[in-house]
Amino acid sequence: MYKKILLTTDGSLNAEKAGKHALWIANINNAEIVVLYVYELYSSQIGVLPLSIVPGSNERLYEPLKEEGIKFTNEFKEKLETYKEEQGYKNIKITAIIKEGRPYNVILDMIELEDYDLIVMGASGKHGLDRYTLGSVTESIIRDTKKPVFVIP
Repeated sequence: MYKKILLTTDGSLNAEKAGKHALWIANINNAEIVVLYVYELYSSQIGVLPLSIVPGSNERLYEPLKEEGIKFTNEFKEKLETYKEEQGYKNIKITAIIKEGRPYNVILDMIELEDYDLIVMGASGKHGLDRYTLGSVTESIIRDTKKPVFVIP
């Protein structure tokens, strides 16, 4: 039923739980998993202004965010591979992608441009204000996509 699963991650505990569920679903369906990490080019130190409008060279501002994203994504993929082996899941291809932009926009674009059968997300991320509410990115994706979304609390 599901052949290609998009698993979004932001480094939160919910994303790790979502990864385990995505592996379980992929194992049952002989599906592949695409892990997506989106780093946002905004800084809390400068409020809600995009870094692109800060005077001077912004490349040095973007690079640490990108490097952190690459490091995190590789570590997350390794955790998934380890869990996959521990559970005896075989033939699950895991690919990791890192993109820059606003998470909602990037995730929705990926869903629309690629042929994903299922999106797996944590209910709220590391930036969630309240662990009892649905994260704003997750809620927006559920509302705006026609694809099934599996949300992990």
